[in-house]
Amino acid sequence: QVQLVESGGGLVQAGGSLRLSCTASGRTFSSYTMGWFRQAPGKEREFVVRISRSGGSTAYADSVKGRFTISRDNAKNTVYLQMNSLKPEDTAVYYCAAAPRYYAGTSYYEYDYWGQGTQVTVSS
Repeated sequence: QVQLVESGGGLVQAGGSLRLSCTASGRTFSSYTMGWFRQAPGKEREFVVRISRSGGSTAYADSVKGRFTISRDNAKNTVYLQMNSLKPEDTAVYYCAAAPRYYAGTSYYEYDYWGQGTQVTVSS
């Protein structure tokens, strides 16, 4: 089992940047596919981005492609989400998720472990 703790959320103006971090407990972080999801008020949780266990493969939602970048440091048990050119529609609670398998896709049910979430608010 793994525990995930997100940090880095906050309030930013449109066009600004934030970097989210998600640190995992345990010694098997490199065996997890990692993902970021977000949930805005009154909306369903939606996929943002995923990264493979080695970090060599990523997949982004169309809405964030070209603006967000995911990366991971397996030595630090941490996955990062660099968010640039933020828009008010990016406002949501952002969740880190982990899947203990070679591949996990864009559906939330493919991920077994979740962090508590971190709030990102983008003002116009």
